[in-house]
Amino acid sequence: MARDLPVGNGNVLVNHGLHGNIRCIYYPHVGQENHALDHMSRFGVSVDGSFFWLDDPEVERQARYLPNALIAELVCRHPRHGVIVTLHDLVDQHDNVFLRRVSVQDTSGAERREVRLFFHLDINLYGSQIANTILYHPETQGLVCYKEHRYISLSGLCEDAPAAPPAGFACGQKGIHGLQGTWKDAEDGRLEGHPISQGSVDGVLQLNLALRAQEPAVGWFWMCFGMGLEEILALEKALRAAGPEAYRSRTEAYWQRWIARDRHEVGLLPEDIAQHYRNSLMIARTNMDHAGAIIAANDSTMLEDAQDTYSYMWPRDGALVAHALDRAGFHDFTRRFFDFCKHVITPGGYLMHKYNPDESVGASWLPWVDERGEPQLPIQEDETALVVYALWNHHETAGTLDESLDDYEKFVLPAADFLVRFRDANGLPTPSYDLWEERFGVFSFTVASVYAGLATAARFAGYHGDAKRQAEYEQAAREVRQAAEVHLYNQEEQRFVRAVYPVRGSDPPRYEQDMEPDSSVYGVFDFGLVDAGDERVVNTMRHLRETLWVKTDIGGMARYRRDQYYRVAQDEETAPGNPWFICTLWYAEWLIERAASREEMREPEELLRWAIRRALPSGVMAEQIDPFTGSPLSVSPLTWSHATYIKVTQEYLAKWQSLDNA
Repeated sequence: MARDLPVGNGNVLVNHGLHGNIRCIYYPHVGQENHALDHMSRFGVSVDGSFFWLDDPEVERQARYLPNALIAELVCRHPRHGVIVTLHDLVDQHDNVFLRRVSVQDTSGAERREVRLFFHLDINLYGSQIANTILYHPETQGLVCYKEHRYISLSGLCEDAPAAPPAGFACGQKGIHGLQGTWKDAEDGRLEGHPISQGSVDGVLQLNLALRAQEPAVGWFWMCFGMGLEEILALEKALRAAGPEAYRSRTEAYWQRWIARDRHEVGLLPEDIAQHYRNSLMIARTNMDHAGAIIAANDSTMLEDAQDTYSYMWPRDGALVAHALDRAGFHDFTRRFFDFCKHVITPGGYLMHKYNPDESVGASWLPWVDERGEPQLPIQEDETALVVYALWNHHETAGTLDESLDDYEKFVLPAADFLVRFRDANGLPTPSYDLWEERFGVFSFTVASVYAGLATAARFAGYHGDAKRQAEYEQAAREVRQAAEVHLYNQEEQRFVRAVYPVRGSDPPRYEQDMEPDSSVYGVFDFGLVDAGDERVVNTMRHLRETLWVKTDIGGMARYRRDQYYRVAQDEETAPGNPWFICTLWYAEWLIERAASREEMREPEELLRWAIRRALPSGVMAEQIDPFTGSPLSVSPLTWSHATYIKVTQEYLAKWQSLDNA
């Protein structure tokens, strides 16, 4: 099951399941310490004594974000019960508070009805079911969960009686002694009021609404997050004093101002493309931690199979997300990412595979020795090179090159010196792992990124008057390009290859070419190694389109043939692999770069709409989708998918304007 409708503020992130139930709760770092542990926190409604949960199969749902605001709206219609329940979920942009506004509308025609709302919270502080405590607290008139330095409160009020205490509460245990959870206590429409539980715990808070014909009734629930009891008590006091509507209003205004900062004339785009662009900016923002980590994805579904997640910062993903957001003008957020990279770069000048949001090294499967037991670096070299590449873009678009000396000395120099050293006698980069983390060799994507990193480092050196290093980096970049044109291009098929693998013992190095078509070869033009209009690139991209396009009603580009990751189809001719958002959009990017008329912009525009159609109704894009049903596969949302859509839309708009002015 995918995750949908993320809402957050850089400290708190809350993700929903497809039925609107909360599944992920992160604090104090985005992507670290999932206090939900993928357990479901349910929401229930009792109407005149008849009860249902949001995931009731009779519920008809519509999920979206409010226009230009990171406020999730879930409209749930239950025809048999004759009600429409509308949830507005948000995380306040100033305080670490999650709010849920619940509006209930009668559709039965009854004059008066009794509605009971039940907010269930399945809590696992520090990502563990062990040694949690949940209790009813008299000062908050709600529930408080705590363990060590993590505190979360759950409170609520009815809009027509804001000072009244909740109608009911219950604290209990789940997953032990045969107990399913305290949520079961809600199904009879009333709670037993047990005041405290310890261990593996959950709890429920109840509000009662008086529903009149034609008049929606409104209730509010909220969670406050802190490191201690006094912190959440202060948040609770401030929220009650201002009222939850004031928090909702200021959060909506914040996001509208934030979106308006985008430097592009988005109004020139078709409205569907423009709205998906705005949503992608906000969704990408939810996966950016306040300390700088840009997290790949915070979909905890993977815990079921892999006992791990995508809740890490891959420097490559982060660099490409930062690149897109810098182009949009959000330099203050991306600045934190580059500071993060500056903190964690190794003494050897390279970045590790992935990182946790607190700057510690993340879990990895890349070995430190090869099959013969010989040492090797467990890295993907493109991750180091692309941060250098994105860092210049950051300063150039922000107008801060005159402030870049510290970045140059502490990141660019060690990274560029590593890129120069980490090459063989032919000038190609030494083998490392590919961007898909599956193969060890010398890959076209990696080589193109190294070229871009070295060329960018030379620009930094030139800007700072470091003539010696400028010349050194320019020479290394030329050597990488020349070696790539010789060794990564196949003369017979007249296209660039996925990779080359050094022949053991050859001196100077000789290589075996990997001819398998791979969408990542697009990097040879995107990172400036070879011009997009070069015949060699044209042949390459056309070959990728011919071999990797999914020939079902869903369409889209696969990564490569016989891709086994979440594979659905075994018929290679019909579906060489699952369609990926980034791979499909990479092809659109090349079409945009090559377009010489408005007419030639139709195909990439359709690919942008392909991404919109294949996203969830909220606009959330997964990593990949089922080639037959279009349902999301792997993680959702994937930050890289949204960043790629952002960048390609920016390039579409720029090209459209240039053709208009031609």
